[in-house]
This record gives sequence, structure tokens and C-alpha cells, in this order.
Amino acid sequence: MSTTALLAPPAPRLAPPATPAATPRHLHAIDPASTAPAAPASTPAPASPAATGAATLPAGTAPRGFALYVGLDELKAAADGVSLQTIVTALRQTLADLAPHAESYATVALAPASAGGRDVDVVRLALHEPSAVARTKADEPDPDHVPGGVTIDISRRRVHIDGEGAALTFKEFELLQYLVLREGRTIERTELVGSLWSHADEDEVPGERTIDVHVRRLRAKLGRYEDIVRTVRGIGYRFDRHADVVIRFGHGTPSPDRF
Repeated sequence: MSTTALLAPPAPRLAPPATPAATPRHLHAIDPASTAPAAPASTPAPASPAATGAATLPAGTAPRGFALYVGLDELKAAADGVSLQTIVTALRQTLADLAPHAESYATVALAPASAGGRDVDVVRLALHEPSAVARTKADEPDPDHVPGGVTIDISRRRVHIDGEGAALTFKEFELLQYLVLREGRTIERTELVGSLWSHADEDEVPGERTIDVHVRRLRAKLGRYEDIVRTVRGIGYRFDRHADVVIRFGHGTPSPDRF
């Protein structure tokens, strides 16, 4: 199209009817040249978007369409006397009037009811709009940055103590992970044996006191933070998080019910 199409309500009639129209409101395209004041003869005409915008496109690319993100929930739409479905239908009708060959696809962005921020920003992020996703990732902490204290990275199976990697064995990490995923709950020795050695042969299953040995070795490697793994006398062990303990779960974190 050589001119810019604006969406606006239909122009009012000279003689309005005695009763309000019962039909829903529609959007119509108008030519901005018909409403804008004429430019002085001495003023050169501005370059067309096609002439100025083509140079900014990456080489080898061409426009194939556009996305219009609308931030509006049902309550706000109802306050305006419409619904989301009414708006979508009106926009599609306008598109059909302007460009009969255009194809369209509409989807509703769903977000938690407690999601804050501007509606349009929530919509862009929910629909994975590239710049919105990139901005969110830029705000996330660097996964390779390790602060002081204890950092337990469940998804990467790493433990850092004051910035230094802790050389935990496979079973020591499994033991720590089991307790971390059940933070604040006391785990009996029998549960630890049955869960961490569930696939072992019968002659490889340790006794309950062997768990105490694994815990002592784990605590030794935790150094001055050894008390994050607490002993509950006569029962078992519990993980208690301190202010200087960071837990990184990530997308590869197992469910607590995995074991």
C-alpha cells in the first residue's frame, strides 16, 4: 500500500437516527491525506516508507507481515463496552476490507492472574516476542557467576564453597540433593537407604549406619557450612538453608518424587 491506513470509527452522519444503532461498532480505514492539512507548496514531499525503510532491512530479507500486540484484559474491555472476541472480529473485518489477500492468525496470551507490569509487556512475553524475551534474559543472573557462601546447582550437579568447586562424589551429591529437594523435612536413614540405593543389588545395599559415614564425609567437604545438613538425633537428617546458601534449580531439576 502506498498510503498509511489508520483504524478509526466511522464518520458521524449529518442527521443521527432517533434511536441508537443496535449493530456493533466496526473499524474502517481512512486515508490520512484526507484529514491532514495540505503541505505548503515550498515544502518537499516526505520520502515514502518503502523508499526509506528498505535500506534498513537486513540484506536478503523482505517483510512478510506484522504482529500487533494488544494489552487488554476482559475487565478493561468490558468497561469499554466490548470484548476481546469483538475486537478480534472487528480487526479481522478491517483487514479483509483493506487487504483481501492477507492471512491472519489470532491467539490469546494467558498469564498468571498475579502477573504484574503493563498488560502489553505481559502479552509480549507470554507470546515469546523476541525483544521481550531477550530483555528478560538480560535481567537474569549469569549462571556461571558463583557468589560467596554455598552454591548448590541442582541442574548442573555442582557445589561451590566460597567460589571454589567442591569435589563431591556421586553418592555425596545424591545425598545432598535428596535433602535439598525436601528442605526442612527430617529424612529417616531407612528412607535414604531405600531411595538412594533403590537399584542396587541386595549385597550392595548399605546398612543405616553407612549413611552416617556418607554424611560425615559430605559435611567435611562443606567445611564451615557443614551445619546446613543437620542431625536429628534418633531419626535422621535435615537440610536447613542459611542466608549464605544459594540453590539453583534450573530446568533439569528432578522432581522430589523421582526417587
